This record gives sequence, C-alpha cells and structure tokens, in this order.
Amino acid sequence: MAQNATIYKIELSISDMDRHYYEIHKLTVAKHPSETDERLMVRIVAFALNAHEHLELTKGLSTDNEPDIWQKSLSGEIDVWVALGLPSEKVIRQSCSKAAKVIIYPYGGRTAEVWWDKVKKGTTRFDNLRVINFSEADTAALAKLASRAMKLQVNIQDGDLMVSVDESVVYVAPGTWKGAA
Repeated sequence: MAQNATIYKIELSISDMDRHYYEIHKLTVAKHPSETDERLMVRIVAFALNAHEHLELTKGLSTDNEPDIWQKSLSGEIDVWVALGLPSEKVIRQSCSKAAKVIIYPYGGRTAEVWWDKVKKGTTRFDNLRVINFSEADTAALAKLASRAMKLQVNIQDGDLMVSVDESVVYVAPGTWKGAA
C-alpha cells in the first residue's frame, strides 16, 4: 500500500533586504514519502529566496514535468522555474526552453560537485539559468529545524540567509555556480 504525503503547516516570514521584499507566507507543504527533511527545508529556503506573490510550490516529486516551485504570469507562461537536486542535462535543457528564468539548487556535498562537473559544460548556452549550491553542512543544519508546524523567519542580506525557528538559528551561505545574465 502506498504511503500518503505528510502535511506541514508553515508560517514563513521573509525579510529580504537584497530585494526589499518583506512578507509572511502561510504555506501548506505536502512532504512526499520519499522526501527527506533536508530536501523539504531546501525547498522552503528556495521558496524564500525567490518569494513573490505569484510563486507557488508544485506537486514536486510526484510529477515529472513540473519543477518544485514555479511562478507563472497572469497569462500562464512560466516566469520562474525552480528545481532542487541534480537534474539531468536533458531536464535542464527542457526547463530552460519552458521558462524565462530557471534556478537549480543542488545540494549533497561531493555528489553535487560531481554532478556539476558533469553537466556544466552543457549549460553554457543557457543565459536564463542560475545554479546555486547549498553546502552539505548548511542543509544538514536546516534539516534539524524541520517540524510539522513551523514558524520560520528567514532574513536575507548580501545573498546570505539566517533561518530561525524559535531559539534555533541556522546561517546559510549559498554558492553561485552559474549566474544568469
């Protein structure tokens, strides 16, 4: 029998000094049975980094042709496509053809570095692609914050994040591997 998704209720308070975006988002997140706490928290941090009134979490792992997060225009075009993990060159190419801006957030330490060494040459032609890595230490620390009912505060300044839940604080310093023009 298939397991059901676990529902997380998240109040995400974002203070993004880089983009002058200050908002509270109430999110209901379905965590797929095969999804780890680490991936769930990376998804939430990716949402915070790209927060916008039209940004949405998608079905994620349960669908192959959708990103983890997207932002669509009022006419239905995909403005921002956000993917987590280590997509293949084919998936990257398809994503870049479907959206105005594609952001990939790899994580996993050495595994992510090996993946990037393998695919980076094939991504040079995509001006609408950004690849931003999270270190293994940062994502492991984020995973420890996960709970089914969270009030997260995310402060973003100079590209770095401070993520806090109650008295616990995690500092995240994303590394840009490829920046969009």
